[in-house]
Amino acid sequence: MDIARPDLARKRRRYRLLLLLTTAAVVALISLGVSRLKPAAPAVDKASIVTGTVKRGPMLREVRGTGTLVPEDIRWIPATSAGRIEQIRVLPGAEVQADTVLVELSNPELVKEASDAQWQLTAQEAQFEKTQVQLESDRLTQEATVARIKTDYEQAKLEAEADEGLAKEGLMAVLSAKGSRTRADNLAASYALEQQRVTIGTKEVQAQLKAQTAELEKTRAQLELKRRQVEALKVRAGVAGVLQRLGDKEPLQLGQQLGVGASVGRVANPTRLKAEIKIAETQAKDIQLGQSASIDTRNGTIPGHVVRIDPAVQANTVTVDVALDGTLPKGARPDLTVEGNITLEHLEDVLYVGRPVNCQPESKTSLFKLVEGGKGAARVPVVLGRSSVTTIEVKEGLQLDDQVILSDLSQWDAYDRIRLR
Repeated sequence: MDIARPDLARKRRRYRLLLLLTTAAVVALISLGVSRLKPAAPAVDKASIVTGTVKRGPMLREVRGTGTLVPEDIRWIPATSAGRIEQIRVLPGAEVQADTVLVELSNPELVKEASDAQWQLTAQEAQFEKTQVQLESDRLTQEATVARIKTDYEQAKLEAEADEGLAKEGLMAVLSAKGSRTRADNLAASYALEQQRVTIGTKEVQAQLKAQTAELEKTRAQLELKRRQVEALKVRAGVAGVLQRLGDKEPLQLGQQLGVGASVGRVANPTRLKAEIKIAETQAKDIQLGQSASIDTRNGTIPGHVVRIDPAVQANTVTVDVALDGTLPKGARPDLTVEGNITLEHLEDVLYVGRPVNCQPESKTSLFKLVEGGKGAARVPVVLGRSSVTTIEVKEGLQLDDQVILSDLSQWDAYDRIRLR
């Protein structure tokens, strides 16, 4: 016969409840501990990173940029006369002299205008000669009239004096003597008037000749202008050098119509080149005129100095012109791609390190410093100063002989430590 034991059932329930609570507590504690654990440091292959050692001493500040060699002497050749291209005499790349004809144009209307100007000048010259002869004839006639009146006046004067003498002696009537005097006085007045007329006539002749001379000079100038315009239909280089291109945006073609001022070609002196270097605008603030530079043509390095800094920023870069102070290496020619280093200053006794990727000068950042004998790296805050092409000044956060990772580790930004394997 079975006997009921309710106390055993209660004990079993308490045991099960206690076991359940204990298990839950253990799971909660484990979860809390796991949640507070830091993520394991990721492993990075040592061969895939670049490290640098912190050093102390002099540091050369430089900025670097790429660019091209361009001629110092460039001349665009414009068309000074409108016309249609009949012949292209020289192609780009050829050496030219100042009188070398690049392109021949045609303009029948301009040729006709020059011919008309020539005929007009011939007609005006003939008219000028005719006027000169006519004025000379008029002058001679006037002078003959003056001479005749002078002769009459001199004779009348002598007669008047003689009659006055006879009248005083009573041998001639006083009235007749006065008539002779009046005639002499009238001739004297006429003689004076004719002399004035000759003087005025001389000035009038000079004025007429001066006016016609001015017209002749004007016509000659117009003819000379037309001749120069006709001659300019043969477009010449104007300077010695190398023809770099024909046309402005598009190459010139036979039969193409060119207007006055249109660009026919560009001539440059290939022996005088300079470098146009593009420097990032963030690095160009310390560049000054006269700073030394070196230009790498990949076939030699040429020393130079800064001669111009473009005041405008284009595509986040500043154009810096560098005059070349050395001899050009073989193969140096316009539009050759080059690299330029510009020396900003020499820093003495500074703490510096190789320039890490994505680090800017005068900024606060964090770098991975090697620890545990190079088996790992820990992130440390660093204050950086002035920078150069490959080095940067260290103001705070690192000590002499510290080693830091210079490679890009942005993928590990969430970690304060990494393992090196």
